Amino acid sequence: GTMEKLGLGYEDLKKINPGIVYGCVSGFGHYGPYSQRAGYDIIGQAMGGLMSTTGWPGGAPTRTGTAMGDVLGGLGCTIGVLAAVVNKIKTGEGQKVDVALVDSVVSSLEIITQIYLATGRIPEKIGNRYESAYPYDSFKSKDGDVIIGCGNDKLYKLLVEVMKQPELLTDERFTTNALRVKNHADLKPIIEAWTVEQNVDDIVEKLLAVGVPSSPINTIDRVVKDPHIAVAREMFVEVEHPVAGKTTLTGDHIKFSDKKAEIRTPAPTLGQHNFDVYENFVGLSEDIIKEYIEKGVF
Repeated sequence: GTMEKLGLGYEDLKKINPGIVYGCVSGFGHYGPYSQRAGYDIIGQAMGGLMSTTGWPGGAPTRTGTAMGDVLGGLGCTIGVLAAVVNKIKTGEGQKVDVALVDSVVSSLEIITQIYLATGRIPEKIGNRYESAYPYDSFKSKDGDVIIGCGNDKLYKLLVEVMKQPELLTDERFTTNALRVKNHADLKPIIEAWTVEQNVDDIVEKLLAVGVPSSPINTIDRVVKDPHIAVAREMFVEVEHPVAGKTTLTGDHIKFSDKKAEIRTPAPTLGQHNFDVYENFVGLSEDIIKEYIEKGVF
């Protein structure tokens, strides 16, 4: 309701430009019984169901390590605005794109909500394992934690071969993926007895060599130094800032085949673009802008 109070809501601006595409993100959306409630990331994660399935069995519901509700809301708004722009190009019609943090979280739950809707079972916290495949989990090692992702019987067979424990292929508890999911609590300590004797990087190297998906659970210091992430994919970029000096920013995760997405400028200083915006876009004179700066308007 804030933009509406300021006279800048969709209905107000639509009167000036009927073809406007107007994107907005709120906690609960612009209609419905909860629409007037305040919403933050943690509210979205909590009410959307994400927290109830995040964490370890027996533990407390847990917020994800980053503000995922906010991120999902931002992505949803971006996708919606782009779709609305395409529609405007085709039809000339504008519209409001109404995105709620709670809705965005709910839409991200993929199989979690479907488990309940299809079976009546309420999904619970299951740590790092996956609902429909096993071993698809994290395992302790000598120097950290490693992910092993066996999404099918073929990959499980390859894992067992690397572990040199062929008896696991004929063990009646583990002969099929469904049985391994059912008996995950029995299988995890067997695999972990193998991983805990080795370093993370050695485990990953052995498994990748035979085609089993595996990765370290990187701490942030490893992420920012990773040769693939940081160097090849340029996910961390050095930028010179006029006040802060040399800074490192997160790069663009979307890679285009023809035009490279780059960080062209550092974060602006306060008021850096006053004249560019107010003179070139709004049409104010330089003298008026200076006067408004002196009065504290800008």
